Amino acid sequence: MEIKVNFLDKLRLEAKFDDFTVISDQPIRYKGDGSAPGPFDYFLASSALCAAYFVKLYCDTRNIPTDNIRLSHNNIVDPENRYQQTFKIQVELPADISDKDRQGILRSIDRCTVKKVVQAGPEFVIEDVANLDEDAQALMVMNPAAGALTYIVGKDLPLEQTIANMSGLLASLGIKIEIASWRNIIPNVWSLHIRDAHSPMCFTNGKGATKESALASALGEYIERLSNNHFYAGSFWGEEIANAAFVHYPSERWFKPGRKDSLPKEILDDYCLDIYNPDGELRGSHLVDTNSGNVERGICSLPFVRKSDDEVVYFPSNLIENLYVSNGMSAGNTLAEAQVQCLSEIFERAVKREILEGEITLPDVPQEVLARYPGIVAGIQDLEDQGFMVLVKDASLGGQYPVMCVTLMNPRTGGVFASFGAHPCMEVALERSLTELLQGRSFEGLNDLPQPTFASEAVTEPNNFVEHFIDSSGIVSWHFFSAKADYEFVDWDFSGQDENANAEEAATLFGILTGMGKEAYVAVYDQLGATACRILVPGYSEVYPIEDLIWDNTNKALLFRSDILNLHRLDDASLEALLERLENNELDDYGDIATLIGIEFDENTDWGQLTVLELKLLIHLALQQFEETHELVGAFLQYNDNTLERRLFYQALNVVLEVLLDDELALDDYEVNFRRMFGNTRMDAIMGSVDGSVRFFGLTPTSLKLEGLDRHQRLIDSYRKLHTARANMAATAS
Repeated sequence: MEIKVNFLDKLRLEAKFDDFTVISDQPIRYKGDGSAPGPFDYFLASSALCAAYFVKLYCDTRNIPTDNIRLSHNNIVDPENRYQQTFKIQVELPADISDKDRQGILRSIDRCTVKKVVQAGPEFVIEDVANLDEDAQALMVMNPAAGALTYIVGKDLPLEQTIANMSGLLASLGIKIEIASWRNIIPNVWSLHIRDAHSPMCFTNGKGATKESALASALGEYIERLSNNHFYAGSFWGEEIANAAFVHYPSERWFKPGRKDSLPKEILDDYCLDIYNPDGELRGSHLVDTNSGNVERGICSLPFVRKSDDEVVYFPSNLIENLYVSNGMSAGNTLAEAQVQCLSEIFERAVKREILEGEITLPDVPQEVLARYPGIVAGIQDLEDQGFMVLVKDASLGGQYPVMCVTLMNPRTGGVFASFGAHPCMEVALERSLTELLQGRSFEGLNDLPQPTFASEAVTEPNNFVEHFIDSSGIVSWHFFSAKADYEFVDWDFSGQDENANAEEAATLFGILTGMGKEAYVAVYDQLGATACRILVPGYSEVYPIEDLIWDNTNKALLFRSDILNLHRLDDASLEALLERLENNELDDYGDIATLIGIEFDENTDWGQLTVLELKLLIHLALQQFEETHELVGAFLQYNDNTLERRLFYQALNVVLEVLLDDELALDDYEVNFRRMFGNTRMDAIMGSVDGSVRFFGLTPTSLKLEGLDRHQRLIDSYRKLHTARANMAATAS
């Protein structure tokens, strides 16, 4: 994690990381003001807090209350050497906790990350750089052996070269990648989380049988998402980019809707229109892109090549973002490698959906087949030694598709997790199923799995598939676990046989789609210096329902974005109009405003916590509509999960409104004790809110210029690097 430090007055320092700011000072005896803890105090506190976190985790997973558990941390300094210290952690446990749990809690403290890093002794590298922001050296340490060349199935180059090429590309774009975490909780299963040090909202996870393959996976996914603009989907890119020569790619084209908002004739083809617009309800305004919000410019459309005849078809960027999310995107050392990954992912998710929604029972993989893959067997055995049940299934549906499944059952909680993986080689598909199962997860995280059900409607509900798509945490039917399989096991193999294996496999996978009567559309993105692609299979590879284009389109942001960002500047008539739109567009009252308008607010601010309900409440309050405000305050206090400070504000507002709305009560009679209860600062804000001198308390003013929105500005900074690289490439090509 990158932490940037600013020098404040005297000996005060400011450390910034993610969305947090930490201030340190020195005690008065060391010529400081004693206004904040010192750096070493934070270090000591981090050790105590980390130990307590693992205690909390242990107790929560076993329903042990922590109300009467206390923990202390003391550092004992050697008088001969102050750098030689003993850290003593003591925990006070209630008498009724079993001996087993007492020992378990002590073992959990031993897992403290701070403790383990201190014990291992971190290496410090101290250097000067010309510019912290421009130093794009990757914050990654792998140190491969000199001359090492590790080849794995599916990669056209050795892992070492793949990692070097990808990390070098990111550095050339000015993107500093940091590894936030590694996990390796069972043999032959590695995962890691990487992110942009400057814009940590841009992150990916990688998985593999080795740490090198996991890192290559994470870097590949990072470049795939950069190349396809996925990190920035749904976000407002600012007015400058919205009016630039291009918004997404130099190859994009903009088309104006026809008469009565009809679809432009230049977009899509008849095959796609039959799928996306079967009832003729889709209008041009549904397809305006969210990122620019440039309605006057028209519909931003991206070129894809139709696989069957190599004709170019233009797809609205809005349609892609709304329906496909990240499905069917990949990056690789070669185009064929990327295409195999894209198509494998498409089959994995589509077949998974067919199996789960059809409540299909899959055949077990015979033990003699599993025995071919000792690394996978070792990982499964370790999970079973930890008390989990693991089922390995053939998900090829009778040898039709290159898909496998590893399902974990947790007898401690009754939860299950079905993980699918796909690749033309069965071993790789199995490995992906297993590594996906544990990507970014701890053993404790496997205690939160949903229980299976016989309720078919819960399994087939569209949002259940979305949950499976996001992190495989959706519900699985009990029918999936029947001993009577719906298909026979097939010992399948779709892999290529020579040095052109990926090209052969891509042709095979495209051929399966053709045999199903499906059309594929391919876009290649190589402007950043890497090979990436996206493949769309209309009517097959969508993640969200097609009707979302009409009923739940992300470009509903355009109805609200400008007014919400300019909230403090709106007159009463404009506020009334905004309120009416909020009421009439079937919005979830508890949906967050950040997602609605595509702005990355700092999550620790009132903007970052703001919901539709709270915004409506604040508008009613600004309009001095106290009865409506009071009703919504009640709903907020009953259901909204917000910060303690914000809840106290609304508790105080609630009682003030109750007095104001009761003709028999006078606020002057209660104000003194209200101030004693809630504090003068909070009551000043409330009194100002009800007399109109304070509007939208807690929400700092901004606008479409995005003033004060540092987190969102960092996201735009990240995208601007890509935009500049694409512009330079286009200029060179011309």
